[in-house]
Amino acid sequence: MPAEYFPINQTLDHDFDLVVRTRQDAAALLPTLVSRLHQIDLNLGVSDEETMNERIDGTQAAGLHRFPAWLTGGFAAMALILSVTGLYGVVSYSVSRRTRELGVRMALGAQRSSVYSLVMRQAGWLTGIGLAIGLLFSAGASLLIRNLLFGVRAWDAVTLGGVTVLLGLSSVAASFFPARRAASVNPTDALRAE
Repeated sequence: MPAEYFPINQTLDHDFDLVVRTRQDAAALLPTLVSRLHQIDLNLGVSDEETMNERIDGTQAAGLHRFPAWLTGGFAAMALILSVTGLYGVVSYSVSRRTRELGVRMALGAQRSSVYSLVMRQAGWLTGIGLAIGLLFSAGASLLIRNLLFGVRAWDAVTLGGVTVLLGLSSVAASFFPARRAASVNPTDALRAE
């Protein structure tokens, strides 16, 4: 757009924007700039001082760029909740079906810690198999869509490792309560139950 510049004393509009480039921390420089402007003219009203990053982050375009990331993060959180709930359900069902067996083991002298570790070990096997299959399919899918990815590598070891660790820890947490319930089975009640 064509522009015409006037000295501020010769215009009726006394609003202006001041843009400063610095190599220092921009947020730390803002109070110094305000005090300098007041040293030039005490009658200057200074408002809306912000860094360029803050100004850009507040725009609608920046919000539109962040929305897909929030949406994807929401779907990832829902997937994590569903996977933890599913694993909890499978392990809990397995424990409820094996109450009699666990009671017999404890009646024959098995320690609570060994029953607890048995249930956790089985949940660990389920988790390990699920993680291996998931890594295999995610690697295959990322190789299939690598041409559609922009600014992201098809193989990101840090992300795959982080997701694997997160899912592994989540599965341990989901298996904790059924394993604790299995370890607290009363052998006489378990033998009476059918």
